[in-house]
Amino acid sequence: MNTSQKEYWDKRYLDEGVIWSMEPCKSALMARDKFLDLNIHGVLIPGAGYGRNARLFADSGFEVTGIEISGRAIEIARENNINIKYYHGSILDMPFDTLIYDSIFCFNVLHLFPACERKKVIDRLNKQLRKGGYGFFVVMSEFEDSFGKGEELESNTFEPRKGKPVHYFTDSDLKDHFQGFHIIETGIIEEPETHGGEHIHKCRYIMFKK
Repeated sequence: MNTSQKEYWDKRYLDEGVIWSMEPCKSALMARDKFLDLNIHGVLIPGAGYGRNARLFADSGFEVTGIEISGRAIEIARENNINIKYYHGSILDMPFDTLIYDSIFCFNVLHLFPACERKKVIDRLNKQLRKGGYGFFVVMSEFEDSFGKGEELESNTFEPRKGKPVHYFTDSDLKDHFQGFHIIETGIIEEPETHGGEHIHKCRYIMFKK
């Protein structure tokens, strides 16, 4: 488990609690509808946090499994009666079980890893996605207001907040990361948030089939 990431997120959830409210993000609503149209029943959610998006899928009839590095986030999920299976650990520590999942929904997680680890994350999630299964990933884009702020650690990777490096994806960069899959769709989605004042994150999404 990445100790520094665990400490960062444990402290943040301890200090801020339900940071983004209990409402699901727009991306989760979009992915939920697409997965329902495909008659998908099970979903793996890496970086599930305190379960705001996991609850949406569970309430929509999906069997949901979450992976979360912060023990405090899992506690908050259970305090809010979100009945999903959680594995406590880093995505890099996968697999936690031998199950093969129908789909993966991953919101604003992949961009938190350095280049040397992003491929490992995708490889490990790929191993737990069934052949013919679908993925829906959301990441920060180069149109984000924080792009270019803070120290540049790698190409298009900055540290706008101390202890939280972010990689900002262009469309071609995102497609390159998933070149081993059949890419169905990519695009920009605006995610409104109210923590720290109202603002809109400009994210990229990609949907693919294995």
